[in-house]
Amino acid sequence: MTNATIAIVYHSGYGHTARQALAVEQGAGKAPGIATLLLTAEEAPQHWRELGAADAIIFGAPTYVGGPSAAFKVFQEASSNAVMSQGLAWRNKIAAGFTNSGSRSGDKLATLMQMALFAAQHGMHWINLALPPGNCSSTGKETDLNRFGFFLGAAAQSNTDEGPEVVPPEADLATARHLGLRVAETTLQFVRGRVAG
Repeated sequence: MTNATIAIVYHSGYGHTARQALAVEQGAGKAPGIATLLLTAEEAPQHWRELGAADAIIFGAPTYVGGPSAAFKVFQEASSNAVMSQGLAWRNKIAAGFTNSGSRSGDKLATLMQMALFAAQHGMHWINLALPPGNCSSTGKETDLNRFGFFLGAAAQSNTDEGPEVVPPEADLATARHLGLRVAETTLQFVRGRVAG
């Protein structure tokens, strides 16, 4: 029996962020009672109703030039008019985000902050990664979860000369699965608490 639906809306320029999105979906699907809806940013405008019915939306985009990709920004801008004017408000939905870039830092925090502000503009509740920083001591490893030490969302790094069949590495995909599961568990708590109240 489905208790909650989590939508993942993402843009991927070269396929790397798509792999990350699939990992987020896999993590969310590990929670019993969760149904998932995976949409590209280009597909999302044809699914405003389904997004309006979802209990949570996880946003994903590559970081280009210090922020989300232009295709993801098109989706963001379209949502402000379409969602609010059609009475499909996302207020009180759960939200989270993930991003990927070619360099280790790559200004990914700026993208996650933009996503969190976008969620706040819609009145959504942002869920953080809830992982300590990995790979930050002499005993740390590149295989640690949250190896880049982000708190606001899941970050991945994909070498620009390697395709999505190789990168992002497993540590980053595992971090994305962790985010998906965390959002699923939080969403179930939120939905069940609302029903009980």
